[in-house]
Amino acid sequence: MKTKKEENGIEIITRSPSPTKEANDLIDALKRQGIQVYRELYDGHKHIDIAIPNAKINVEVDGIHHLTNPKQILADLNRGYYSHKNGYQTIHIPNEMIRMYLKEILEALAEASKIRERKIQVHLD
Repeated sequence: MKTKKEENGIEIITRSPSPTKEANDLIDALKRQGIQVYRELYDGHKHIDIAIPNAKINVEVDGIHHLTNPKQILADLNRGYYSHKNGYQTIHIPNEMIRMYLKEILEALAEASKIRERKIQVHLD
């Protein structure tokens, strides 16, 4: 379910935290690869479809409205700002791409997560 609210003159489109089938498919596949993921994690500003905290990666699994609705584009840019401010990078993957290329996306995202996790660990040591 989508709801709308006004924030600083910008209409923000939000949705109740109910992951899409594509988001669930990717989450389940990442977990099978041993990647620690959180579904619909709330970071204080928004719900993130898929959070990979050890790698500081957020994954948003998006419908077409994220590319065709100007207000949604602005809302997504605003959301990305807060993630970046918290040290996270966000990747947006359209639902259609997950339906067509789940295996390839899974492999690339799992490997990228492991590389980032190692780099973050080195900086913490």
